[in-house]
Amino acid sequence: MGRGAQSLARVAVIVRAGAAPLWWPGLLVVVVGALVPAGTGRRIGLLAGAALFVVTLAVVATAGVKRYAELGKGAARAGRTDVLQDRAVTLRNWRRVHRWWLLGAFLVALGAGFLLPGAGGMVLAGAGAGLWLRASRIGRLEQREDVLYWVRTDWVKHGRPAGKQVKAYRTTGPVAGDARAGGARRVAV
Repeated sequence: MGRGAQSLARVAVIVRAGAAPLWWPGLLVVVVGALVPAGTGRRIGLLAGAALFVVTLAVVATAGVKRYAELGKGAARAGRTDVLQDRAVTLRNWRRVHRWWLLGAFLVALGAGFLLPGAGGMVLAGAGAGLWLRASRIGRLEQREDVLYWVRTDWVKHGRPAGKQVKAYRTTGPVAGDARAGGARRVAV
């Protein structure tokens, strides 16, 4: 990279990176919990799981919303020498850093299924859906401002694009990179 060049990753893609690895294993745990008998019974476990799904979804979807908006307002235009990271690279990096946390969460949810069938899976699925909703909210903010938000990759070592170490976002036009507003894959036409 040239002098002053920095690698940038899409904020919405980082947020959305955890959605699928939490959603699908969560649904798998719910199915397993519905098939395996447990101490409290399927009905109680699934009803408790549904309540936990709604609570987890709401908490994850709304966490840090003010911080994202605050960083978006103070965003500067990306420089000509800045390097924009591909969506696939951002997803791979996030999942590589969090693979053991994801495996641990899956095993804990599976183990919780013997007490409350499906409840642990509903929590995982709720967290995945909450991350997807948060990324969608960032996408709506990007569309309203007609920009895409990027963050320096050296500030996002642990996958938190609005953490304390993040000082500001960078922006590009709405067609930069290979992901749409909200972090979804851009479909070639």
